[in-house]
Amino acid sequence: MGSMDSTDSSGPGRPGPRRPLRPGETRVQRADRNFAEILGELRVLQTGVQILFGFLLILAVQPRFAETSSFSRVTYVVTLLLCCVATALLMGPVAYHRALFAKGLKPEIVRVSNRFARAGMLVLLLAIDGAVLLVMDFVFGLPVALAPAAFVLVMFAVAWYVLPTRRLAALDRKLRAQRKLPEQGSGDADHG
Repeated sequence: MGSMDSTDSSGPGRPGPRRPLRPGETRVQRADRNFAEILGELRVLQTGVQILFGFLLILAVQPRFAETSSFSRVTYVVTLLLCCVATALLMGPVAYHRALFAKGLKPEIVRVSNRFARAGMLVLLLAIDGAVLLVMDFVFGLPVALAPAAFVLVMFAVAWYVLPTRRLAALDRKLRAQRKLPEQGSGDADHG
């Protein structure tokens, strides 16, 4: 997710090298651009949450739902609650922006929105995995259901967290190396 990695940190809670502004771009313009990008990304995620939430609500009123095991019912309730939490987190940036609108706090709004989005994605990942576990348990039984649920969990974790985190770390190393080059060059000039 492009703008989610465009904040000025190399990881959750860890300061990292600042990325340069685009040519001719002010900090406020960057914050506006990043917020617009985050909102676009959240629209995609929110659609997924809405579809999953609708599926879960319909599932409980199906006649065969009464035949489910206690484990399936607990999985259902936990997954439904995870969907609610994901919805709240993924809608959080809009509410935060609305509360702080026109207060000159757009960079803060972007930072907080990034945190909302990351937390919402994590909870959505768990809700999706819970839904897969629920359906697979109902169709095949719990022992068989664990493998596809584990696969989905790993696939989402790699796609949403591992790959972007590795790429960001590589970019941070490259940026640090580029910043050290001018320092080393000026030190050599002093000795020559």
